[in-house]
Amino acid sequence: MEVKKENKGKYDKRNKLNDLTGKEWLKLTASFWMSEKCADDRDAYNHPAPFLVKDIRKLISMFTKKEMRVLDPFCGSGTTLLASSILNRYGIGIDLNSEYRDLAIERLSKKEFQEFNDYEYFLGDSNDVLENLNNIDYVVTSPPYHNILKNKGSGIRKKNKKGFRNGSRIGVDYYSDLPNDLGNKESYDDFLQSFQLIMSKCFNALNNKKYCSIVISDFTVDKKEICVQGDIVRLMQEIGFEFVGTIALLQNNKPLYPFGYPYAYKINHHHQNIINFRKVIEE
Repeated sequence: MEVKKENKGKYDKRNKLNDLTGKEWLKLTASFWMSEKCADDRDAYNHPAPFLVKDIRKLISMFTKKEMRVLDPFCGSGTTLLASSILNRYGIGIDLNSEYRDLAIERLSKKEFQEFNDYEYFLGDSNDVLENLNNIDYVVTSPPYHNILKNKGSGIRKKNKKGFRNGSRIGVDYYSDLPNDLGNKESYDDFLQSFQLIMSKCFNALNNKKYCSIVISDFTVDKKEICVQGDIVRLMQEIGFEFVGTIALLQNNKPLYPFGYPYAYKINHHHQNIINFRKVIEE
């Protein structure tokens, strides 16, 4: 039986943004995506808040062409670097935690990607490293969520019959004990100010008319639900970024918890916001 090949559409030579055909481009403009897992994600769950490879591949495919430079200033387990390398982009990551850097390099080595040939991973404070970076074509990252991971527990997911992605957490681990870790900021305002400083340096490193994506969900601070997306948009606009839209990344395989039952409504967060921006400086 003959298998029909998928019609991927035609590529327009005027396309300066990416290598996608019109049909492929159109699919990625939807305001929601379903989060997709794959075998490459498994090792990432040694990090308390991992990206998924296929989700980041979609973003990199949308906002870059081959051989462009992709930056993640909160690189963690290295998913951005792995997705970039798979797509023949040059990934640049930064993180404070040496354990996560080691984890990332192990993940990339399993796929036979080599540091300085396919990617770079800087161990250090993004505030310092970014001073010496430039010519970046795309920034994609998910920052530490204030101090909400400060909790007793290991943070590793419990395996169930459907695999690690569908398992609930056995407690939640935090990122590090370092004072300059955004996950250790005492107040939400301190977190926002520190994040804005780092993103302002990303803005300086980013080439004009290129894009930046922040992956983050709303969360609670002092038992009150915070519209984090609104604060992120505001501070990014203050830097000079142009807000271009949000994609809801749906995660409907997460377990539900009866947080407020039977007294008050408390939301279960089953999506993340992919908040997209563009650097536009009139020349």
